[in-house]
Amino acid sequence: MTTQSKRAGDGTADSHAFPTRPYDLVKEFAIALAAMVLLTAILAAVFSSPDDKAITLQSWARATPNDVVATAAAELAGTSGTAGYGPPYNSAGQGQNIGPLHLQRWAGVQIPIHAANDLVIAPLRSLSADTVVAAALSAWDSASSDQQQTWASNYSDALSAATDGNPTAVAAGEYGPVPVLANGELTLALNGALEGLLASQSTFYANDTTKPLLLLADGSYLTDQARAQSLGGDQWGMMNETGNYPGQPWLWGYTLWYQVSPFSTSGNADALIWGLMALISLALILLPWIPGLRKIPHVLGVHRLIWRGAHAAKPSSQRDAHSSRRNE
Repeated sequence: MTTQSKRAGDGTADSHAFPTRPYDLVKEFAIALAAMVLLTAILAAVFSSPDDKAITLQSWARATPNDVVATAAAELAGTSGTAGYGPPYNSAGQGQNIGPLHLQRWAGVQIPIHAANDLVIAPLRSLSADTVVAAALSAWDSASSDQQQTWASNYSDALSAATDGNPTAVAAGEYGPVPVLANGELTLALNGALEGLLASQSTFYANDTTKPLLLLADGSYLTDQARAQSLGGDQWGMMNETGNYPGQPWLWGYTLWYQVSPFSTSGNADALIWGLMALISLALILLPWIPGLRKIPHVLGVHRLIWRGAHAAKPSSQRDAHSSRRNE
């Protein structure tokens, strides 16, 4: 395209004539694409994160079977994280709050989960052909809730005192059917059936992973694996999720607050950070209407760098007129 001026229909110069110049859009796109590909390759090589396989209940059981048994005992005793979490799973806790705003309690129990029944007892009922497990389930069902908790608490404490939490090293005690039930949970996890049984409790299709994730999180294996990859709450690591989906990197603006005081030491960190991010998001949405903040782009002057060529080519009289209108 050659430099020219727009002409009016009568052949005279248009009063709104503007200069034109050659611009190769394909060339610009090709350069930008090549630069981004090269930059992506370099950054991926320098700052790449591992793409580990997803942790399943089966892989957990194979890696740390003792942890599965201990977690099952904690679920039965009502001492696991899920059992005492509160809304939206149960009413065992108050949940997190922002000052006087008790958000979780207000929301109530939306996903009712009874840790002992849903995460241990219900899956074990699928082992109806196992007479030992069936007898243990019958003994559990016939006992009072106080007796059930006593059995499970005793066994959970005994596992904690045993060497490496090994069930075979547990001292004799009043445990009732709990050791059989906990070992049955391990059997289901090892043969790969536990995940499907938990995921299909609420839907026909086994696509609700809430309960498998809660059970996995109640153990220590998931936390240990996370900390090994610097993904703990007090660590700064990031990792991509399995497959091609974006993981934590795009959430860095959210997760960084967990490392900053007072959030890093607060028991209400989730609620406080959620509230903070809501305010920040609202400020960004309302940015064009907030006096002072809306002037930030103009003060930074980034637009002058982007349009410096067009700005320099404009006659000084037009630049002065534009500045006058802007100042008005």
